[in-house]
Amino acid sequence: MAARLKVTQIKSKVSEKQNQRDTLRSLGLKRIGDSVVRPDDQQTRGYVRTVAHLVKVEEID
Repeated sequence: MAARLKVTQIKSKVSEKQNQRDTLRSLGLKRIGDSVVRPDDQQTRGYVRTVAHLVKVEEID
């Protein structure tokens, strides 16, 4: 089975640039404490890299 990533928003997006806000929305995160499970692929890794300072990432199986 393919690996998956659990992405949790831990910081506010209020003072961040618009592209970082858009990236959080694309990941499906709307507020602090929200978590989503996404497939571990290049697109998701790129999203996470863009907002690494706002999210916590865990690898799940």
